[in-house]
Amino acid sequence: MTAETGPNDTASDKEMPFLEHLIELRARILRSFALIGILFIPIYYYAGPLFSFVAAPLVQALPDGSSMIATQVTSPFLTPFKLAIYTAVFIGVPFLLHQLWAFVSPGLYRSEKRFAFPLLFSSVVLFYAGMAFSYFLVFPLVFDFLAMVSPEGVPMMTDINHYLDFVLKMFLAFGIAFEIPVATFLLAWSGLSSADKMASKRPYVIIGCFIAGMLLTPPDVVSQLLLALPTWVLFEFGVLMARLVERRNANNPSDADDEPQA
Repeated sequence: MTAETGPNDTASDKEMPFLEHLIELRARILRSFALIGILFIPIYYYAGPLFSFVAAPLVQALPDGSSMIATQVTSPFLTPFKLAIYTAVFIGVPFLLHQLWAFVSPGLYRSEKRFAFPLLFSSVVLFYAGMAFSYFLVFPLVFDFLAMVSPEGVPMMTDINHYLDFVLKMFLAFGIAFEIPVATFLLAWSGLSSADKMASKRPYVIIGCFIAGMLLTPPDVVSQLLLALPTWVLFEFGVLMARLVERRNANNPSDADDEPQA
């Protein structure tokens, strides 16, 4: 009787932690959705002024007599609604990343946990820096260029929904591109790659930066360069950070012997 129940007891012991992890994951996902919902309410109330702020780079570049339009019946309602949702997500990025970190941190080593706050802080700052870079530098140059090359006699009148889709895509593209130093740091820190290996892939990275600029930005040279060149510079900075990590690991090999903490 005891021999038959032994394996069942062992299986039950293995299943419980997994179920607990699922429950914890569900709880953190619900908290994340709750935060987005709470942020959405006041943001939607100010969705009109918020859209005016987001649309300012294009409005300032429009020729005299041109304006933004709504080509769909529901656009005046759905566009501010969508803007409020994405703004709530962007504002909630620090909390969302913290929830992710809190879920995975119990299985990490003490030496890995020491990097928690710097990595989270730098990830958030770089993401917001990418968004600010695209809004304050890229958008004015791109929209001025597009207004300049617009055919004579053709009024430049952009649909508000299409404009919002374009802006959100650019925010996301630049926000992710600015995370490259964090990605290279993690690759070197985890041992999946090294600074020399990443540096040896530099020609492919440069080509990839320009391909990403071509695919993620409007079909003009200005916006492509404004995404490709900073991405390349951030990659070089990430390689430098990877060398510092390797040097630190070489000087402190005892960190690898740390045990995971629950």
